Amino acid sequence: MAGQFVLVLAVLGTIGCDRVTKHVAAGALAGVPGRSYLGDTIRLGYVENRGGFLSVGASLPPAVRTLVFTVGNGVMLAVLLVAAIRQSWRGWAAVGVALFIAGGASNWIDRAARGSVVDFLNVGIGPVRTGVFNVADMAILLGAAILVFVGFRSMSEGSDKATNGDGAA
Repeated sequence: MAGQFVLVLAVLGTIGCDRVTKHVAAGALAGVPGRSYLGDTIRLGYVENRGGFLSVGASLPPAVRTLVFTVGNGVMLAVLLVAAIRQSWRGWAAVGVALFIAGGASNWIDRAARGSVVDFLNVGIGPVRTGVFNVADMAILLGAAILVFVGFRSMSEGSDKATNGDGAA
């Protein structure tokens, strides 16, 4: 029960932090030139992303964008949540899926309410830079990385059991 409470707090904290930072970015950065910090390592600038990752699909007709990025993402997030609950994911897998769903849900709120996602962060050194992103995107990537790590670790443990004669393979 305590573990579930922590996951709910992580989800609400992630969504809350993302919502607040997007609100601040919209108020402080919209309509003004971008800002640069730490020798141009961090750039802040207001962008409304109508597409997905790296603005893929931004030029699609509005009805198709809504179907793919609002309806499709909403269904995918709901399916992922149901799968995590049904399979009783615990530990790091639960943390990974919670972060992934929290980030996805916060971006989904933007898409449902305004048809675009507010992005405002860009990091890099010289010409090597990220795309423009937000706190929800960081949660999605961290959650996905945790899930990949957990998956590789469990595959490795299964392989060790099979080769050591501890498992049935």
